[in-house]
Amino acid sequence: MEQAPVKFDSVPAMLAQWRPVQPVYAIYPEVYRRTAASFLEGFPGRVLYAVKANDDPTVLRLLHAAGVAHFDCASLPEVARVNELCPGATCYFMVPVALPGAAGDAQRLYGLRHFMIDHAQRLDQLADEIDLTASVVFARMAVSHASSMMDLSSKFGAPPGEIPGLLEQIAERGAEPALAFNVGSLVTDPEAYPHAIAVAAECLSALPFRVRLIDLGGGFPRAYPGFPVPAMQAFFDAVTGAAATLPMAPDGELMAEPGRALSAPGLSAVVQVLLRKDGRLYLNDGMYGIFWELRFGAQQRFAVRAFRDGAPLDGETEAFSLFGPTCCSTDLLPGAVELPREIAPGDYLEFGNIGAYSLAGRTHFNGHYSDSIIEIADPSERPPGIDVT
Repeated sequence: MEQAPVKFDSVPAMLAQWRPVQPVYAIYPEVYRRTAASFLEGFPGRVLYAVKANDDPTVLRLLHAAGVAHFDCASLPEVARVNELCPGATCYFMVPVALPGAAGDAQRLYGLRHFMIDHAQRLDQLADEIDLTASVVFARMAVSHASSMMDLSSKFGAPPGEIPGLLEQIAERGAEPALAFNVGSLVTDPEAYPHAIAVAAECLSALPFRVRLIDLGGGFPRAYPGFPVPAMQAFFDAVTGAAATLPMAPDGELMAEPGRALSAPGLSAVVQVLLRKDGRLYLNDGMYGIFWELRFGAQQRFAVRAFRDGAPLDGETEAFSLFGPTCCSTDLLPGAVELPREIAPGDYLEFGNIGAYSLAGRTHFNGHYSDSIIEIADPSERPPGIDVT
């Protein structure tokens, strides 16, 4: 049986008691509650949490308890995980390519009704696995924007010119047709959404019917040191304004698939300094562990604070290069990080806003892996760099 994380009032309290050798990942429940509430209140439609961003059981339960009732899943194991941990939640199989039989099992075992394609061949495959007449099938459109840090339409999505025909085929096969797109990951300009919505509106105008559901995908960002982004409300306002131009059914509804926006703020990583070589620090976690997402070259670092003997370590700072514990020379965090000048082996660093694409991507490379996860019980505690708006 899965064990609940050990609870501490604060990270200093944990450090004073444990003095951990392995990395420790701290979940801040109150931050997750506020983050979810803020997004649910601000987004003008249905909110699907993208499970891929962080599938930790405690995180899923916290988001569900905070009101997130819909989950974007990309595999049968993700569906099973949500079904087990979040009673009453609705899962959506929102991936255009899946293992044989996965969609059928998702519908037969878990009652899923929502699926996605970006090619007519995939529609044929779905027809062999699921009851199309009891399903909603989204046609994913390829559209991107220069302000995103990763183009998510380079792998999935049909060209806009093919979307009307694909939606008509879905309707002809007996499923309810719906439209989906994703402008990219870590979108830094709210205008990316009106841009994509305008392309979608042109496609939908060519149809002899109106769709009820339009999924805007994810991309909603969080700010990192040296990587500022507009407030989340600016993205909500942009979506709300542009959505008025969409030719939708009278009972039409927008959907979104936030992953980072919901999962990033409520988790921190507490790591230990193993060795110092002048301006180089060697840590017990690195690019093959909790920091793996930094390989993609968008944000360069996370907000950080230092501790010594369970107490904050402050003072004058200098820039350090940070290395992970593996034998690989690429295990180097990008960019220099300002830390207290007297930082030394045995001290600890807490990196905040690290909940997205971190736990889910850890490897066992060189035998380095930690599954030590705690909860911070004091609701007034916040990880470094937190912003839940």
